[in-house]
Amino acid sequence: MDVRKAIEERRSVREFTSDNVPDKDVRSILDAGRWAPSGLNNQPWKFKIIRDDETKRQLAGCTHYGGIIKSAPVSIAVLLDNTTGYDRTKDLQAVGACIQNMLLSAHSLGMGAVWLGEILNKRKEAENILGVRADCELMAVVAVGRPVKKKRASNRKSLEDLILY
Repeated sequence: MDVRKAIEERRSVREFTSDNVPDKDVRSILDAGRWAPSGLNNQPWKFKIIRDDETKRQLAGCTHYGGIIKSAPVSIAVLLDNTTGYDRTKDLQAVGACIQNMLLSAHSLGMGAVWLGEILNKRKEAENILGVRADCELMAVVAVGRPVKKKRASNRKSLEDLILY
């Protein structure tokens, strides 16, 4: 898929079919994430794959968007690995780039995905449920699955509204 086309067509998907997401597709999504740019190429991310219904149920209790986590065939917790970091701001930006790569990869595979950040309001609780090691920090959960077919549209501000002169 053309990169520009993927960027413009990708939408946040919050409703999924019950179809399974094959392990090879999950690995492909994670592989795209690991190719994101990072300062000094420190690659400050780790991933936890979540398929277990009980874990999804518990994790869903940590966010207003829990229904999305429960309905997604797979969710991926994206973690900041503080043992590899060297500059927190740059490391956070790198994790954001990693997540964007994952979202674009999911889209290119015909999957839908959504970046769930509101869960960070209960980050410690979510980390406990996931058994996150002390040197890592939850940054987001990405819910992935086959999208329910429906029209998804999005508007963007004009480029002129965004450029500061």
